[in-house]
Amino acid sequence: MVRRGHFWIELADVPGPRLSFRPNPVDLEKTLLRKTGEAIGRFKMIREGDRVAVALSGGKDSVTLLEVLLRLAQRSPVKFSVCAFTVEQGKFLAPFEPLGEYLKARKIDWTYHRDNPSLRLLDEQPEHGCDVCSRFRRRAVYQIVRGLGANVIAFGHTADDFCESFLRNALFTGRTSALPAVTYSAKREFRLIRPLVFVTEDLTQAFAEALCAPVIPCGCSQRSGEVRRSLRGWLAELEKDFPRLKESLLSAMGNIETSRMLDPRFLDLDGAAQPEPEAETLPVLG
Repeated sequence: MVRRGHFWIELADVPGPRLSFRPNPVDLEKTLLRKTGEAIGRFKMIREGDRVAVALSGGKDSVTLLEVLLRLAQRSPVKFSVCAFTVEQGKFLAPFEPLGEYLKARKIDWTYHRDNPSLRLLDEQPEHGCDVCSRFRRRAVYQIVRGLGANVIAFGHTADDFCESFLRNALFTGRTSALPAVTYSAKREFRLIRPLVFVTEDLTQAFAEALCAPVIPCGCSQRSGEVRRSLRGWLAELEKDFPRLKESLLSAMGNIETSRMLDPRFLDLDGAAQPEPEAETLPVLG
């Protein structure tokens, strides 16, 4: 048993389907529990009595997130419950029934919602942009989660997504910014969390395959823009020579030296500020 923040994680005999992954199935599970528990503890993502609704898109990342949170809910002294939901916006490229059967067999509390406004949008404006679709999805998500009685919404963004967001903002929008690990909805009704911030996609891919969980492709994920494709390719090429690249990028996001940036709001232009304390570095990905 190891401790991650307020989370005590039993690394053996965790509940859930056994992995068929070879070799070292237990090591894969241990790694995911450790990294996710570290993120939850560090960023205070989950608190006593929370009801966490996992946004299940059908992809490997959200399936992994759901399974890991179910395991942690069984082992953590911080008592919380987990449910899941899926928003049908007409973008899935395969029937969702296989994953639905998988969830039912696991007796997972899951809600499948066909969002009629989104489906009408697809018919009326087939070339609508991602921003429009995102607004429709956000409205549907809050409506569903409110009905589920949940106060926390968990999304399956991984370390890869955080690194790509960080680079995209720096290179193409001129901002030092990335995805937030924890934030709140506009009216602070829901806490929005991303517990896989320290988990890379090679792990979620292996875990989903090990569970034999059906993965449902989405048209949106397969239509990633040119910038995202370019960044992914660039990172993959760099990682051949620098395998800890994502680890360094994540550490940079949590170790910001504001006095060495160019934003006057954070600069000691009059020489009156006290020295900044040394920042605690983020945990490694290994």
